[in-house]
Formats: sequence, C-alpha cells, structure tokens
Amino acid sequence: MKKSSILLICVLLLITYSCCKRNAVTEIIYIDNGKISLGFNKKTGAFISFRDLINSQDLLDNKIPQISLWKIEISTSSVIETLDMNCASKFSCSKPDPLTLILKWKAFADLRNKNVQVTATVSLDNNKSMSSWKISIEGIMGKQINQVAFPIISGIADLGEEYFAVPSWMGQVIKDPRTALSQSTGQEKKFEWSYPGQLSLQCLTLYDPQKCGLYAACNDSLGFRKSFSLSLDSLNSLVFKMLNYPSLDSTLTSYSPSYSSIIGSYKGDWITAAGIYREWGSKQRWSKESRFRSNLTPAWLDSTALWVWNRGKSPNVLKPAEDMKQRLGLPVNVFWHWWHGCSYDDGFPEYIPPREGKESFVSAISASQDKGIRSIVYMNQALWGITTESWKNENAAPASAKNPEGNTITQVFNIFTNKPTAYMCIGTAFWKDKYSSLCDSAVNTYKANGVYMDMACLSLLCYDRSHGHPVGGGNYWIEHFGNLTRQIRSKIPSQNQIVLAGEGCGEVWLPYLDLFLTLDVSKERYAGIGPWETIPFFQAVYHQYGITYGNYSSLIVPPYDKLWPKEYAPKEPLKLLDKGFNKQFLMEQARSFVWGLQPTIANYQSFLASDRMEEIKYLLNLAKTRNHGLQYLLYGKFLRSPDINSPEEGFNISRLSIYAGKKGNTVTTLHGTFPLIYSGTWQADNKQVGIALASISDNPFRVDFSLHSSDYELPPTGKINIIEADGKRFLTAYSNEKIHVDFILNPKSLCIIEIVPDK
Repeated sequence: MKKSSILLICVLLLITYSCCKRNAVTEIIYIDNGKISLGFNKKTGAFISFRDLINSQDLLDNKIPQISLWKIEISTSSVIETLDMNCASKFSCSKPDPLTLILKWKAFADLRNKNVQVTATVSLDNNKSMSSWKISIEGIMGKQINQVAFPIISGIADLGEEYFAVPSWMGQVIKDPRTALSQSTGQEKKFEWSYPGQLSLQCLTLYDPQKCGLYAACNDSLGFRKSFSLSLDSLNSLVFKMLNYPSLDSTLTSYSPSYSSIIGSYKGDWITAAGIYREWGSKQRWSKESRFRSNLTPAWLDSTALWVWNRGKSPNVLKPAEDMKQRLGLPVNVFWHWWHGCSYDDGFPEYIPPREGKESFVSAISASQDKGIRSIVYMNQALWGITTESWKNENAAPASAKNPEGNTITQVFNIFTNKPTAYMCIGTAFWKDKYSSLCDSAVNTYKANGVYMDMACLSLLCYDRSHGHPVGGGNYWIEHFGNLTRQIRSKIPSQNQIVLAGEGCGEVWLPYLDLFLTLDVSKERYAGIGPWETIPFFQAVYHQYGITYGNYSSLIVPPYDKLWPKEYAPKEPLKLLDKGFNKQFLMEQARSFVWGLQPTIANYQSFLASDRMEEIKYLLNLAKTRNHGLQYLLYGKFLRSPDINSPEEGFNISRLSIYAGKKGNTVTTLHGTFPLIYSGTWQADNKQVGIALASISDNPFRVDFSLHSSDYELPPTGKINIIEADGKRFLTAYSNEKIHVDFILNPKSLCIIEIVPDK
C-alpha cells in the first residue's frame, strides 16, 4: 500500500475518532461548581458522572450501566405498577443557570399513566462539594403513590480501602462493605434503615479516609417517614437509595416532598461526615427546642453520676442503689424494670398495681427518695398484649396500628410464653389517653420520678383510615409523640421534675424526651462479635443537645422474671459471671465514659464490691472523674481526638440476653481483639478542651502526642491539667501554638486531659 493511502486512512480514522469522542461528550450535560461535577445523559437523564474535582476522584464507575434515577410505585383501584425513567417515551433537560439542572420525563407508554410527569431538579451548592436533589410527580389524580425511590445512585465506584458508616441509633461503621454484602444470604444483598427510627439522623457515608468519601443525607426538618439503603446489585456494584413514603391520598394531583436529598463528597472519615451534618442539624428546630439545651431537663437528671439498672421488687432495686450511692458519694438514681404487676413482654399495659403491692412500693420508693435516690420506671410506649384481659375489656384492637391489609401489626417478644403483643397507634386519642393515664398513676399515685418509654424512638406506618391521621407515610408519628409527651406532663405538677426517657436516640425526639438509652456500647453482649464496630455518630452530632445513658454492662448472670414460666428459670439466679469476662465489663464502661454517656451498671448487687472489687472500683473512679469534667462529658461538643496508638488485646466476650436465656442456655463465650485505650475529645462552652482517656489495660501506657492549638480553636498559650477521680492537677504549660502531652496512664485508670487557654 502506498504511503499516501496509509496517511489518508490514518487521517480518516483520526477524524472519525474525534467525531465519536465529541459526540460522546455532547451526550452528557454537566453542572460544575469548581468543587464537584455532575453529569447526566442528555437522552435518558441517567446519572453517569460524579467527580470530586478537589480530590480528583470519580465516585461513579463509568463501566457500570446506570439504572433509573428514580422508581415510583403507583396503585389504582385495581392494579399496582412501577414506573421508572425507562417507561417514559419523552425526556428533556434544561439548565436554567450554571449550577442547576432540570430533568423531565413524560409520555409514559402505559395509557393509564399518560398524564404522569416526573421532574427532578439537581442543584449544586455555591461554596460546598454538595448537591441538592428534589423530585416532583404530577398528573396522578385518582392514583395513590405507595413509595418513591429517589435518588437512586448506582454504579458507585470502588474508592479503595472503603468504610461505610451509618447512625443506626448511636452509630456503627463497617470496613469493606462490598465483601460483607456479597456474603449476605438474603434474597437482596442490602443494608437498610428506616427514619425516624433506628436511623437516628438522616445521613450515611461511604469513604476511603485517604482519598475521598460519598456523603448522602436528607434535609427533612419535619420528620417524614423514609428509609435509606446501600445494596449490592447483580453486577457487584454498590447502589444508594432513599425511599420516600407519601401519605396514601388518591385525591392529590401531584406529589413533591418538602425536603431534598443531599449528595456530596469530602475527604475524611465518618467524623468529618458527622461534622458536615452537624452544621445543618444544629440549626434545626429539634436542636433549638431540645429539652436539655433549653434547660428543661430536671437538675437532678443533669447531676446524675450513675444509674443502677435493676429489676424486680424494691429490695432488689433500691437497696443496691443505696449501697452504691454510699460507696460513690455522688448522686445515684434507678432505672427500674419489672416493678409492674404484669409479666414482662406480654402482659403490657397492665402495669398497675406494682407486683409488690401499692403500700410496699410507695413506702420503699419514698424512703429511697429521702436518701436522694430517684427512680424512673419502665412502661412500654408501643405494645399491648393481645392475650390480656384489658385487650378485650377495653376494646383496644381498633386503636392498634394496621398494615396495608388492615390487620393489626403484632410481634412476639417473650421467648418463654410466646404470647403476641400488638403495636398501638400513637395517632389515636385512645392510646394517648391510655398511656398518659398510666404515667399519671405511676408518678402521682406511686411516686415514681419519671417513666422510661420503651420503644419510643421508633415510628410505624399505620394504614387505618379511621384513626384520623394521614394513611401510611407522613410525619404524623412524630407530631403525635409530641402531643403524647405534652399530655403526660400536663397531668403532673411541674415541681415533681419528672423525666421522660426513651429507647434509642433520634434527632426528632430531642424536644420531647429528657434522656436517651443508647446501649450500643454493649453491642457485643447482645449481638456478638461481627463486622460492625460501634461509633458515637449520634453524640458526634447532638451530644450537647441530648443526654444519653445506658449499658448492659453486668458482672452477674441476667435475672429472670418470676412471672414467666417456672420451668425456664435458672437454677442459680444472679450467679457471678466468669472472671474471664471482667475485661468486657471494663470496655463497656470505658466506651460510655469517653463517648459522653451517663454511666450505668446493670444488675448491681452489693456483694460485687468485694467479689468483683477491681471492676467496681473502676466504675466508681469513672463516675468520680466524670463528675469533675461535666463541662466536657455532659455539656461538651464532640471533637476529633488526637492520634493515640492504642495497643490491642484478645479477650473473652459473653454474648447473652439481658434476661436469663431460654432452657438454661444463658451465656455464649466469644473471643475478640479490642483496643485497651479509649479516648473522646470534647469542647466546653468556654472553648476549653477535655480529652477523656480510659485504660482497660493491665499495664501502664505512655500517653505521648503533640498538636497545634489552632487544631482545636485554642489561643497560642495556655496550660494543661489532668482531671482524675480525686481532683485536678497541673501537668504542663504550652506556648507558640505547640501542645505536647506526655505522661504515664496507670493500669486500668481514667482521666481527662484538660487544655485551658490563657486569658
């Protein structure tokens, strides 16, 4: 072949390649704010490009085919069908300004949906690596929207050494979520959480701390029901999805959530993501109206140095608390289960009279109050046993929560009797009246100092149209929970200073509850050892807005309710756990200390002070040290801790229910490797910084780290103190913005490193 022919062919190939490349580029429409760039297919609206420009990182894999950006489940009187963007025969997009893109789908093939039009608006923040995603659906007259999945972010790129963090109540993080999902045996390989409920705030993040992170959140300030998920599809690609649940209303002509999804990127880890979310969350109504921040929580609650979580009649609850208070010399209060007359987990709500009788109960609780000990008593806020006499006599069924088929939602919790309980609908006046009257009796008649409202920080979808609330989705659950707490408090004189506590934690409950039970510090005790690691995600965002407490941490075998079947009762009640589990007890207490929880011990008995002397001494020192540093560990704002290279050690873990297990199977022994030094850093209102340290090691540990004062918004000069159980001592001074801490932390000891700037 002649050279001229070869040259001509090369030129033609080059022209063809250039044209193809140019056409491929023109198929994508971009929005770009100099920090992130988002690209969508001009013909379909598929999300095909997400690039972090600052960190030069693609967050989508362009080799993975992109699925629909949204999916809608619609029902009419006769059928339920699903629409996505592939069902539309017409698509258009426009760019009204450089940071905004409007995507529209219409002309759906199914004639029943010919008037439906879906619009997605994606806008970039002017100054941040964040984008706002909003959806609107029109032309739905005569139809019901059951759920709307939007946004669906598919083809998420492998970021490298990946971690996935989610505020599942207190919070948890998993390394290599793709592998964990691939090993799932479920029909769908998916992690999913509902909000408001087990998801305590509206944010999750996938990240490689050395490269980049995907931030997915929602800016819903009204508590609408939704769910968040991360799944692995058939191509082994990660997919993020936010599922929205509108109220079922066929008279509506359109649906557009009042909130947007927030999708962005950042460099850092879950603490960085928590800081991004806190910037928004701290400005919301629930933060401004939180009972703790508004000084509405009773002073006795704020000053509580230790909770004793015991069960049964008053001698097994109040006497051990009095013993603990005498040893500690600080305020000790009681978290009281099984005080009630009914069997636990199946006889609710037949709590009254107490199982030991009115006179004995009131006499004991009054005597304990005279000694400065207050009690909050257990009453489940959601359940009614359907085998109880009151279920039938009070005709409770109509006020129960219903599923879409109209049936009462039930569940069996009691593994000994297998009797079912029904979920009650908080939107009914019947249940609010019933529960508030029980609280009235518990406090005004039986002299309790508050109520622990079990299952409070959860919400349900109720489909009973007779209840008067929107059907299915919406935010009525939170609205009615607020009404319930106001109704409870209206029946009790303000001078009583009652506490309303709830299970779990959640941002939307901050204006209504005084106290939140966060048991994730004891995750191994109830869930065993798995790939998820507990983190203080909720505290990192909302510590200064809500008091958290709780711990399954116990040194004895859990108790057994005497009202349960006798054949399952343990032969040795309250038997000491093996000494091999003592380090687990210390670990649970250390976590709660450094993460800012009010300390709690479960199943305390006075003989533990001698039989488990070292562990009880640790707890007493912990409570005393914390009491000297309340400006940090109660009122402080979460900060990132300096790097402290903790040694690790393998030790035994007891996995067991908080109750004696069925048929004598009480304790499972596991073995894991855990840190021996725990830390948490807090900023006081006066900008001083406290770094809490807790050792569970048998050996001394040298604490040696340096940092710049500007890292913690501190002036260039100041001093460093060490706060311990017996008080505060001066360690050293710092100057020229250079803070250096170097001292020996004794075996199994606790302290707070206090950094105080010069005036």
